[in-house]
Amino acid sequence: MNVKTRFPPSPTGFLHIGSLRTAFYNFLFAKKHDGTFLVRVEDTDRERLVEGAVESLIRTLETVGITYDEGPILVNGKLAEKGPNGPYTQSHRLEIYKEHAQMLALQGSAYYCFCSKERLEELRNQQTIAKLQTKYDRHCLKLDKEEISRRLAARESYVIRLLIPDGETTFHDEIRGNITISNSEIDDQVLMKADGFPTYHLAVVVDDHLMGVTHIIRGEEWISSVPKHVILYKAFGFPMPLFAHLPLILNADKSKLSKRQGDVAVEDYLAKGYLPEALVNFVALLGFNPTGDREIYTVQELIDAFDLSRVNKSGAVFDRTKLDWMNGQYIRSIDSSRLFELVKPFWGTASGLEDTQKEKILAVEKERLTTLGELAQRAQMYLELPDYTAETLVWKKADAQDALMHLKNLETLMGSIDLSSRELIEGAIKKYIGDNGYQNGNVLWPMRVALSGQAQSAGPFDLLWVLGKEEGLTRIHTAITKLAS
Repeated sequence: MNVKTRFPPSPTGFLHIGSLRTAFYNFLFAKKHDGTFLVRVEDTDRERLVEGAVESLIRTLETVGITYDEGPILVNGKLAEKGPNGPYTQSHRLEIYKEHAQMLALQGSAYYCFCSKERLEELRNQQTIAKLQTKYDRHCLKLDKEEISRRLAARESYVIRLLIPDGETTFHDEIRGNITISNSEIDDQVLMKADGFPTYHLAVVVDDHLMGVTHIIRGEEWISSVPKHVILYKAFGFPMPLFAHLPLILNADKSKLSKRQGDVAVEDYLAKGYLPEALVNFVALLGFNPTGDREIYTVQELIDAFDLSRVNKSGAVFDRTKLDWMNGQYIRSIDSSRLFELVKPFWGTASGLEDTQKEKILAVEKERLTTLGELAQRAQMYLELPDYTAETLVWKKADAQDALMHLKNLETLMGSIDLSSRELIEGAIKKYIGDNGYQNGNVLWPMRVALSGQAQSAGPFDLLWVLGKEEGLTRIHTAITKLAS
């Protein structure tokens, strides 16, 4: 079998974290089997369309490194397409859906419905009052061909509904095994709406068949819709694809991941300085882990290890703490030149510093960063000494006089030592500590606070290396003044 997967987002906003995982799993599966991965824009819900959402989606997929073989692309900022099975936007395929819906109606697998919105609403109200399942009552199924032709000729508003057969529908899910649903639970689904647009159910089946999709990998919220799709595949005589439904992504309290409890859009995480490779690594492990004994994987390792049979059935908790840890690991391991490029939007008020100064700050602060977005706040310390109290300068095992003595000695020492490397700075100050039998904390604590103005910061040798002699001496002198006053 020539494997082909797809990711069919609706252009209704930003890319959801759950959708990122779906796209990535489809990408991994296709690459694992030397297959094809396509992207298709499902824009038939016209009321929810967001201007620019398709362009944003394409850029986001490119940013996180998810490439595809067919689908919409941007060429000089304008939408275009690649691949032999287009159009890849459903609103450009309306005639295709109309032909297929009419084919079903002609063979008796679907039927025309002319019921008004008012009648349907009254039907639902009556069924709700009677505590019955809200379903269409097949009022229009009894219409004969002559009446249908007459009403069509009169241009009456209509939809085309799928005629659900009696019995039950069984399908196999690659993650969950066999699933059986009684057809009595399924409504006669509208396939073509009155505005000439298809519903999701018709469009997705027709498109997946015509585009040669062999494996449908999507969220578990679509499980209840599969019987409608299976019935459609059989009615059309299409070969059945394989289905795999991914577990939900959950908040820490096991509720469904939603905006109410934090960010859910991929773009939000990228804007805060989460690295693309950290994000895709993290979402890949939401329901799947290749080995169970590690967390960091390259994309190629994930491709090689991906197996639908090892995807969990139960929901996966979105652990922000784990994502923060993972992102920090990537920040510390990434190539310095690439990291310097990635942090360009995140310098804040420090953006005007010379590149050599920025490189030093980044070399020191990357060891403490969780996200690139934290850099602006951390870099501010190198621009301007934060205000702090004299008490902060005193090591817990010493007193103010001890701190004052060491700072005065350091001020003298700094005037004569080479500050061109952290190693030289560390060697000179540690020699001062060792030659005099001092405790590290008594010397290094006041020195670090004097240079940073903070109780928690990078180490004093790093700080002095970044600040340089002139600024370092100025800050040491400020600390001496605080203690002496």
